[in-house]
Amino acid sequence: MDLNRDDITTQDETGEPAPIDQVEKRVEAEMKKIEGEAKRNVADGLDDPDLAREGDQLKEQGERELKESKP
Repeated sequence: MDLNRDDITTQDETGEPAPIDQVEKRVEAEMKKIEGEAKRNVADGLDDPDLAREGDQLKEQGERELKESKP
């Protein structure tokens, strides 16, 4: 069977991101969410409202990015 190069469509031509890129974005978003939760837990132990706010913001950003990255 011969391949006709004119019949092949690449990801670059379709504009579709590579699967590894899609996974990488989800992993980064998940890490932000986890880091935010950890900061919030530390802030609760230290009674540090600034750190708690930072943790909440980071967690929310991670959750937003996760929602955006899901197909």
